[in-house]
Amino acid sequence: MAKPAPTKNAGDAATAVVPVPSPFEYHVYGPRKLSFTSWRDLLSSSWKNPNYRRMVIACFIQGAYLLELDRQEKRDERTSLAPQWWRPFKYRLVQALVDERDGSIYGAVLEWDRQAALSDYIPFRPTRAPAAVVALRGTLLKAPTFRRDVVDDLRFLAWDSLKGSVRFAGALAALRAAARKFGVANVCVGGHSLGAGFALQVGKALAKEGVFVECHVFNPPSVSLAMSLKGFAETAGELWGRVRAWIPYMGTQAGGDAGGGCNSESEAKASLARAGMAKWLPHLYINTNDYICCYYSDAASGTATVAVGSGGGSGTSKAGVARMVVVSKGPSKFLAAHGLEQWWADDVELQVALNHSKLVDRQLRSLYAPPPAAPAARS
Repeated sequence: MAKPAPTKNAGDAATAVVPVPSPFEYHVYGPRKLSFTSWRDLLSSSWKNPNYRRMVIACFIQGAYLLELDRQEKRDERTSLAPQWWRPFKYRLVQALVDERDGSIYGAVLEWDRQAALSDYIPFRPTRAPAAVVALRGTLLKAPTFRRDVVDDLRFLAWDSLKGSVRFAGALAALRAAARKFGVANVCVGGHSLGAGFALQVGKALAKEGVFVECHVFNPPSVSLAMSLKGFAETAGELWGRVRAWIPYMGTQAGGDAGGGCNSESEAKASLARAGMAKWLPHLYINTNDYICCYYSDAASGTATVAVGSGGGSGTSKAGVARMVVVSKGPSKFLAAHGLEQWWADDVELQVALNHSKLVDRQLRSLYAPPPAAPAARS
């Protein structure tokens, strides 16, 4: 006669419950087909592939988001989620960028983890793997950091600049320190949404100093009142220039004033000519269904060429001031189109933009403007 199966009491059932994984754990939320760094990268480095580079840097930025969420939810070293997003690639956290006003974490400085690499028989960094990465997160709609995030969002909306922010100064100092420690060619900066705005402007600030750091920006903000007013003024000035060209004045030939220094078209052409010698080419990742960044893809004739080049910054490229990658098949609803996860997704289809971008030319024009003439010496 068969023995009856033993009954389970409530205590046994409680101990048998398997904890539900967080939706932000790497194996749940992260890329499915992205290979981790291994000894094989010493023979053929995955970091040479621009798609691999894009996906890993996007993962690092996700780690920056999770650093702040780990802080808010009081996770310790054992339960924290952020390290899952950089440890598989043999990187370690050396500095969390903290906003001292509210204690929130808005970015992370990651460095190549030599000890972890040696444990997997990787004696040195694979070719083109950065020695350090500065990753900057975007806005988090969570109470502990909501106020400071939104203040910077409004700052960009009003002034088209983030230079007045405490976070700008912190990110700039961290990136400059990394560039001095490892060399410009071994450092890169990346950001998403608001963090992309910081990354772009911090990279531009260093480029003005002659320090050309690799820059990857995902869904950067493209809408601001200042830029809209500037665009209106440039359009009005161009139209006025055409009117003056049609109406000769004081015996001047028709069109004589149209080629003046204030003509935005001639300025754009000069920018295009100088762009061939540009040494700083930021990488922009745009989804045209995202209302926040879609204006970067607005085409306009006569402005600087949006880049080109098959590599992640090392290959030969045509004249341009930026390399823009646009989603050709991917998320179409706003929230998904603005999300970071699309940039490591396996099913998204991307293409390099070969059009002209007026917004990129406006934002980076100062880098390619000729230096001011030295004042004449007094006799």
